[in-house]
Amino acid sequence: MAEKSYRDAIREAMIEEMDRDPNVLIMGEDIGVYEGTFRITAGMLKKYGSKRVIDTPIAEAGMAGTAVGMAMLGLRPIVEMMTMNFAIVAADQILNHAAKVRYFSGGQVDVPMVIRGPQGAGVQLSAQHSQTFEAFYGHFPGLAVVAPATPADAKGMLKTAVRGKDPVIFLESAALYGMKGEVPEDPDFTVPFGESRVAREGSDVTIVSYGRMLQLSLVAAEKLSKEEGIEAEVIDLRSIRPLDLVPTYASVARTHRAVVVQEQWKPFGAAAEIAASITEEMFDELDAPVARVTGEDVPMPYARNLELLATPHEPQIIGAVRRVMYRE
Repeated sequence: MAEKSYRDAIREAMIEEMDRDPNVLIMGEDIGVYEGTFRITAGMLKKYGSKRVIDTPIAEAGMAGTAVGMAMLGLRPIVEMMTMNFAIVAADQILNHAAKVRYFSGGQVDVPMVIRGPQGAGVQLSAQHSQTFEAFYGHFPGLAVVAPATPADAKGMLKTAVRGKDPVIFLESAALYGMKGEVPEDPDFTVPFGESRVAREGSDVTIVSYGRMLQLSLVAAEKLSKEEGIEAEVIDLRSIRPLDLVPTYASVARTHRAVVVQEQWKPFGAAAEIAASITEEMFDELDAPVARVTGEDVPMPYARNLELLATPHEPQIIGAVRRVMYRE
């Protein structure tokens, strides 16, 4: 194990997979000469050359469509979106082509490609650069959608994505790039999709989250323990599609209360699907309605004070826990 940042864990995963398999390549805007907006591809153009580290025009639909064709012919492209907000331009290629080729071909054609990049709030990136997309992509069969919350999971899940046979939407929280954590150095270390984990054990309430909100949930859980004697169990979903709620159900069977935390807007979000699933499966175990903690239902403001008000933080999670425990 070695301590690495979330950013370096992603970079290391790509380098290890490019060393392992000559069919792996990466393409995107400013990833070569400029070495990436977030410096994730630093040094990779010099190491692998312009045929495997491809600087593209500002043409997200072209990037995604080219990657679909490459993947169908046996290559393993990684498409870096400067921000996942820009991938909206490529929605037709991603949703109508990448996600459906296996179905259209009767299972005869693989599409081993990864579309990765940052999402969510940064600092004053405003409304067109601060959105989250797990519910958007998670709605469509044919895609895997993952949102790692730790450097170890970022590395292990990206390696799983690159080695797979189907298109993967790999959602990186922009605000986590600098976060550090222990990461296995084994080049064969992978983390499977569709296996959530218990990130913190507890007996009083279950908090379910993923991505950056998982880290906020852990901080909130520690504050609840120290200040109020409430022990929250925190579940890290890790992937949205496939979605593993078995550990969540087992936790709710013990705690009888649940809070689901997401960064995106409340209407039609991932938390709605998760909360509905908990209610459907565990209704007789619940002692309170499942609570949701979400961002405010507004475009992201530019002003920092308003941006902070529009995004979830630990106090909102703590408040939701108090409500399901009937303490406020």
